[in-house]
Amino acid sequence: MADMNVVPLVDVMLVLLVIFIVTAPLLTHAVKIDLPKASSAANIAKPEHIEFGIRASGELFWNGEAVTLEQLPARFATAAAQQPQPELHIRADRLVHYEKVAQVMAIAARTGLVRIGFVSEPAN
Repeated sequence: MADMNVVPLVDVMLVLLVIFIVTAPLLTHAVKIDLPKASSAANIAKPEHIEFGIRASGELFWNGEAVTLEQLPARFATAAAQQPQPELHIRADRLVHYEKVAQVMAIAARTGLVRIGFVSEPAN
């Protein structure tokens, strides 16, 4: 006979399967502990955020107030020193050059702001 006999292999596998089925419930043992009950409410204090707008013409706005590119490092450094650190939400016009957005992000990252996000409008 040139074929390999797999019957002993199947027998061994079935025996191992039965052994694992029998021993698996024994391996899950739990220790009964009387844990204290505590009532706590989630801390929903969201950190404040900075609404930063960039128009297509290159104008910059900090929470609705017009700012210049030279004022940003000082403002970002002050914001980065706050605890908890505020989030920077960048609203850029769809026609603004990416270079302007990259400059703002680089200044923010250099001064220590780590939470930077983009705000966009959903497509209809």
